[in-house]
Amino acid sequence: MKNILLISIFALSLVCCNNPSQRGKSAAADSAASATPRVDVPSFNKDSAYAYVVAQLAFGPRVPGSPAHEKCAEYITTKLQSWCKDVIVQKCRMAAYNGKMLDGKNIIASWKPELKNRIVLCSHWESRPWADHDPDPKLRRQPVDAANDGASGVGILMEAARQFSIKEPTIGIDIVLFDLEDYGPPQDVSQGDDKWWGLGSQYWAQNPHKQGYSARYGILLDMVGAQGATFLLEGFSQQNAGDIQQKIWDTGNRIGYSSFFLYEKGGFVTDDHIFIMKYMNIPVVDLIQLDKSTESGFNSTWHTTHDNLASIDANTLKAVGQTVLTVVYEEE
Repeated sequence: MKNILLISIFALSLVCCNNPSQRGKSAAADSAASATPRVDVPSFNKDSAYAYVVAQLAFGPRVPGSPAHEKCAEYITTKLQSWCKDVIVQKCRMAAYNGKMLDGKNIIASWKPELKNRIVLCSHWESRPWADHDPDPKLRRQPVDAANDGASGVGILMEAARQFSIKEPTIGIDIVLFDLEDYGPPQDVSQGDDKWWGLGSQYWAQNPHKQGYSARYGILLDMVGAQGATFLLEGFSQQNAGDIQQKIWDTGNRIGYSSFFLYEKGGFVTDDHIFIMKYMNIPVVDLIQLDKSTESGFNSTWHTTHDNLASIDANTLKAVGQTVLTVVYEEE
């Protein structure tokens, strides 16, 4: 994920059905009632999710076109196939900002594909080729391990997939892992159009894996594993999926993760959810760490060589993973 803005005219062009909520902390979160889910929700295994992050990083930076990228795609696909009978690898060929043609793979796993009542859960799985925000200028052309900015969301969704294989939710679920998300221009190159980011999600949103595909809403996980992470209300999500965003934050607070899910407004982020909302009209919440204390507005390891395994906290994976599982299993 790329740019963070306080305002954006592009937001006005999105036409999803949910209007933004200006509410603060809702009665559901205010209530000290029960810190347990309303239905029988599996316990999210933080150690399992952490192990999936470790496994991704073991291949090295998953830069498109590299052996690590190819091997990691095989690993993720094989693991998902062990938990889900409906797995698709959607190949795409997209032009990067510099004209280079990139071969990508969106990896999609579906539970109860026959149901129209669905939720889509997504993240990106590849690594940024350049640590262009590294504090050391000499390292700014090094590839990024992408432990938090990529692998953390994938690790959470892999553990969710494992749980779905044990106990299926009552609704249809699609896990979509995007490729070619983070190949946008380096910082010292003109940023140009936002179209150079989220190439895999742009492709999927315009060429869904199933003709006529739709979902009630989506949750995008991006940078969801760092130590000390807190999650603010991302602007485009609030504008276009405000009720769903409120539900997620209320759920996280209700089940004991109020220190992670803060009812504070964050910036507007150009991320995969933008293209899903634009091309598919599906409201999507970007669950992303925003940090007002940094110049970038993101975690301090963002697009640096410090985005490595040392930055990951299994407790953050647990907070996000258990919240997402609870939202999913409480749906009817």
